[in-house]
Amino acid sequence: MSHGARVIRTGVSSGGPAAPPAATVAASSSSAGSDAELMDGAYFRSCAGMLKVAQMISLLIGFISVNNSPWTDYSAYSFFQIVTMCDLVMILFFYVTHIFRIYRKLTCVSWPLAEFLHYLIGTILLLIGSIVAAAKSYNLTGLVAGATFGFLATILCVLSMWSSYKVSCITQSTSKYH
Repeated sequence: MSHGARVIRTGVSSGGPAAPPAATVAASSSSAGSDAELMDGAYFRSCAGMLKVAQMISLLIGFISVNNSPWTDYSAYSFFQIVTMCDLVMILFFYVTHIFRIYRKLTCVSWPLAEFLHYLIGTILLLIGSIVAAAKSYNLTGLVAGATFGFLATILCVLSMWSSYKVSCITQSTSKYH
């Protein structure tokens, strides 16, 4: 019983045509080693890369806003801070994974599934933390700002999760028939 290996392309850096046109190969000898480069410059400018940067910025602003405000409820805001920092670290981890193409070297991990599960769990926890932070803010501007940026980060995480799932489904359904 043999199971064939199936490749699922989910990132900008891992996709591309099978063989470039002959004119492109002759014209661009300097970019011929792009797979051998250490960093993936195209991911910086991709929609997924910019979305990750926006998530990290909104999480950092939310964390700093709550951290520099007088707290009214220790448990609510410590939960919010823990969730924002854990989410920020994980998003940074996946960002670095894409930038340095670590997913190509560590093939034993299903990176699309790991990223999707991170966004699923992280978004739910971030939404809960933002709701609790907003409910216990008592109109203190720093706490309201932190909760607002928490909600913004939640929306950005939902967008990332939806685009990740959409890319995976489209790739799987089209590769099935080719």
